[in-house]
Amino acid sequence: MNDSRIPAARLGEGGPQVGVQGLGCMGMSFAYGPTDADAARATLERALELGVTLYDTADAYGAGDNERFLAPFFGAHRDEVVVATKFAVSIPPDEPTKRIVRNDAPYVREAVDASLKRLGVDVIDLYYMHRRDVDVPIEDTVGTMAELVREGKVKHLGLSEVTAGELRAAHAVHPIAAVQSEWSLFSRDIEAQVVPAARDLGVALVPYSPLGRGFLTGALTDAPTELASDDVRRTLPRFQGGNAAANAALLEPVRAVAAAHGVSLAQVALAWVQQQASVHGLTVVPIPGTRRPQRVEENTAAARIALTDDQLALLEPIAAKVSGTRYPDMRFASAGRE
Repeated sequence: MNDSRIPAARLGEGGPQVGVQGLGCMGMSFAYGPTDADAARATLERALELGVTLYDTADAYGAGDNERFLAPFFGAHRDEVVVATKFAVSIPPDEPTKRIVRNDAPYVREAVDASLKRLGVDVIDLYYMHRRDVDVPIEDTVGTMAELVREGKVKHLGLSEVTAGELRAAHAVHPIAAVQSEWSLFSRDIEAQVVPAARDLGVALVPYSPLGRGFLTGALTDAPTELASDDVRRTLPRFQGGNAAANAALLEPVRAVAAAHGVSLAQVALAWVQQQASVHGLTVVPIPGTRRPQRVEENTAAARIALTDDQLALLEPIAAKVSGTRYPDMRFASAGRE
């Protein structure tokens, strides 16, 4: 193995084997302002060279545009990549700014067929329920997802932003390979209930936004003025007003650890997430998002950084000091329902 390639891990007891770091692809065509499509495509290729095999998207990212963008790359490397996408966030055609969470069986079936077509694949390797509709029993939704596995449309099942109880109920219906949730030095609410449940069940954790949506890179010093007008982060409490300024000021411990290792702040933040695998005793495969090849090189290098106990202790207090919730409405995040 080339020393620059990351090692592999398995998602769930019977799930796919992937690199220990995946790639969040949402920002390549959606949510974070203007993008360079050529650079994004080069990033996909460079990630694969470095051992990144889990590529994460969703049908809601740009109303299917993100899946369409990724389709040529998946087609060229189908046997080398693990395709992960999600359903549940419905966008009415006549109201493109509206979002409706749906977990009912007819919608699940409609969504999977649409994603298969946009992605240009015969089967989705990892299919997530993106968000939870509490009016539909999770056993019913996962039962429908299990039918997709039996029909050969999906290989493995995942859940996003579910509580520990929801995870246990779902896993009793069909094995869950991975649970996706926000997890970073800024967001640690899942450690109370979800992480222990995943460990007990043999389910992998796939942290999204492991860089605090950019805060942990140190690049944002005045988020309200630095973010593009169409950047989705403008709608999030942590990036607004006094919260943004307070959160940008929390990085001194990260800077100290970065200086000690001679690495970037982002690499320290990612190393911390990667190290939670040994801290909590389960598989952890973060999916940082980037649109530039040099950033994916930086991110994957973080998988080889080991933080000391003293450094972990120095970073420990950060999350408790973060200002603002993860979302304006936390009912759609696991912490809002635990």
